[in-house]
Amino acid sequence: MTRRLWVTLPLLLVAMLGLVTVGVWPQLSARAAGDEIRLRVEPVDPIDPFRGAYVALSYPDLRHNESAGAEGGQGSMDDGESGTVFLTLRQKGDHWVASGWTRKQPTDTTYLRCSDTEWQIRCGIESWFVPQDEATALEKAVSDGDVVATVKVDDKGHAALIGVGQE
Repeated sequence: MTRRLWVTLPLLLVAMLGLVTVGVWPQLSARAAGDEIRLRVEPVDPIDPFRGAYVALSYPDLRHNESAGAEGGQGSMDDGESGTVFLTLRQKGDHWVASGWTRKQPTDTTYLRCSDTEWQIRCGIESWFVPQDEATALEKAVSDGDVVATVKVDDKGHAALIGVGQE
């Protein structure tokens, strides 16, 4: 029984580590190999009593249409389909803005890999968690309109929000 346990336990630990790696791979890939871009942000909702202090962010230059959710989101495709959406980007001054929306993966431009499996298109960069004492100050700065998000985007469109601060 003990010998079987010593064989099974390492296999289970390796399998669990593999599952965790698969779950966080898009974020790890973007952080490790991504290019940094800056996006203008606006606030949606500053504090959730169940999740703690965070700022839910909306990106006015990325919005597909005027539908906006209570927790951020980039609008909706309204094409009767759901799944992966690719948001192509172009640089406009110091910031990046949306240049198109497609279900076909782009090959020659910077883009975000997003999902519209819910009613809002989400790209995984809609929430920024901060210490409780910083949340109110950040919310005010974002409301004043002088805050940008620093995002790393890899060549597969995976994005990781790495910072939110004043310009």
